[in-house]
Amino acid sequence: MNDLRYRQVHLDFHTSEYIPRVAENFDGDDFASTLKDAHINSITCFARCHHGYLYYPSKSQPDMIHPNLVKKDLLLQQIEACHKYGIKAPIYTTVQWDGYIARKHPEWLAVDEEGKYINSQDVPEPHFYYTICLNSGYREYFKNHIQDIIDVVGVNNIDGFFMDILFKVDCNCPKCVEKMTRLGFNPKEKTDRIAYSLEMLHEFKSEITEFITERVPDTSIFYNSSHVGPALKDSLKEYSHLELESLPSGGWGYMHFPTTVRYARNLGKEILGMTGKFHTYWGDFHSLKNKAALEFECFQMLAMNAGCSIGDQLDPRGKLSVGAYDLIGHVYKQVHEKEPYCVGAKALTEIGVMTPEEYYTAKDHDLGLPPALVGTVRMLQELSYQFDIIDSRTDLSKYKLVILPDDIDYSPRLENILQKYVSNGGKVIGSYHSCIDTVNGTSKLYGVTYKQESPYYRDFIYPNNLIGKDLFEEEYVMYLRGAQVEAKESLILMNTVKPYFNREGKTFCSHQHTPSSGEKGYPAVTRKDNVIYFSHPIFKTYRQYSPIWCKMIIKDAIGLLLDEKYVEHNGPSTIVTTMNTQCKENRDILHVLHYIAEKRAENLYTIEDIIPLANISFKVFVGDKEVADLFNISDKQTIEYKRKGNYILFTADKIEGHEMFCIEYK
Repeated sequence: MNDLRYRQVHLDFHTSEYIPRVAENFDGDDFASTLKDAHINSITCFARCHHGYLYYPSKSQPDMIHPNLVKKDLLLQQIEACHKYGIKAPIYTTVQWDGYIARKHPEWLAVDEEGKYINSQDVPEPHFYYTICLNSGYREYFKNHIQDIIDVVGVNNIDGFFMDILFKVDCNCPKCVEKMTRLGFNPKEKTDRIAYSLEMLHEFKSEITEFITERVPDTSIFYNSSHVGPALKDSLKEYSHLELESLPSGGWGYMHFPTTVRYARNLGKEILGMTGKFHTYWGDFHSLKNKAALEFECFQMLAMNAGCSIGDQLDPRGKLSVGAYDLIGHVYKQVHEKEPYCVGAKALTEIGVMTPEEYYTAKDHDLGLPPALVGTVRMLQELSYQFDIIDSRTDLSKYKLVILPDDIDYSPRLENILQKYVSNGGKVIGSYHSCIDTVNGTSKLYGVTYKQESPYYRDFIYPNNLIGKDLFEEEYVMYLRGAQVEAKESLILMNTVKPYFNREGKTFCSHQHTPSSGEKGYPAVTRKDNVIYFSHPIFKTYRQYSPIWCKMIIKDAIGLLLDEKYVEHNGPSTIVTTMNTQCKENRDILHVLHYIAEKRAENLYTIEDIIPLANISFKVFVGDKEVADLFNISDKQTIEYKRKGNYILFTADKIEGHEMFCIEYK
């Protein structure tokens, strides 16, 4: 354990055959010393790119060495120079995108229901985005390619393999149809085809991992799908570690990484977060990310128990950008200093959030996360709760509370798991359709009966002294349609309020929705023992509209169920806190992040400024442990605190970007 380097670079090199004099300016010593000066201790370098070209002196396919590559042994020089400076250099190769394969072996490409090649990026030809079917002759081609790399580079010089672009794909080629039929899948049903695609991916990974480890024992192996979620769980043993590709400005968004890592960190593998130095997305040559943005993205990785990887793309001439490595070095110098308080740390959490993504696996590849999940993550981060993302196979006993956001599919198995969890003292908050048998209309877990979807596309809630106690006692609109339920075996904590009518047809009214009629409607919030149910899709609502009243009523519901909370503060909701523990060192680490992402551009969010906060008070749970010292890791200065029961209370004079507070125990 803890072998993963925490300051990595992923160095893309997808290089067109029309670019001349490739790598002519590469100098190994200059390359490696630049990395060393930037505090980098691992860099992923290219054997083969999406164009299909090779960057090493191939024995089996010399014709595929990039036609304009001046230094035919570029990869070998990169590895040799890095090893001289103690820097690891895992090897990159592409899997399901390859321009050469698309042109020369179209019979190996995945096809849709109409027999057309699947263009995963929907761009006009020529391109390298046609998806290769792994059930074709390409599989042997790929193994021969891996063997060629091993033969040329040498077993002792290989630090690992990063294999890119492995997606579930709705392939209808004859080989896939024949095999899925033989295995009992229905090739005429898309859900079956996608399910088979996942099995084929698992089979491919298993075969390739076995192939590599037989030849290069103990090397690192990672297969990149641009996302890590429940669909990966069955093939985890084929991975040495996990890398969470998540460029916030490049399609993933700023909520993707904190959502994904909270799931991935419980899978038993060491983790790297991966962002980019680019202002936007991969291949954004001659751009630099704002310094504050790169700081936040890397420091958030540390706070979430992951090492750091920053994506770059080497200039075709082979020289690293001075500006890029000054930027990376600025951030990685700080990562280096913070590292001892991060390596081997585990998250301290009180809440487990079940992901609806577990039930999304039948869909095509999609970087998007379920809106209900994203809404939950945002809400809990803003409320300073400590939580993981879990699935139905997770051991629930470590969590005081489990949240089921909006769209967790019902099954008798899951209902039994949750009822057993509750009978053992666990608490549950569920919402909308989560774990409700909408066909039969029953929910043993919540003690409600599902009747139908609400007849009103928007209705209202009315706060009281239990739920919404800090809100005005008046109606608040719920922007998404709820579920009409009856409270059979549960107490009603809050009712809905009906509108006069829907804004449609003859009852068209005003600009958005009809106002409240004041007439009580169906239950909005119910409680059965330690289970609270919200009949609206409250987490999707928060994702789409961010009404503070939704966050406030969830806060009150959690407060009814949980007596203790790991971290409280008096700062703004833009603060993100994480609580980690280092058992060997007998200490806890409180991470506090304050960076604000803004949509200054039409197409992306970014962070430009660090806005300091002064005199922020914290209340941190330490249990019955005796505190020996409390200090700020940035300056090692002891901080005065007060003990109050199971908590310590202290004030931070300043929060500037990222602060880490160490609580050492006797």
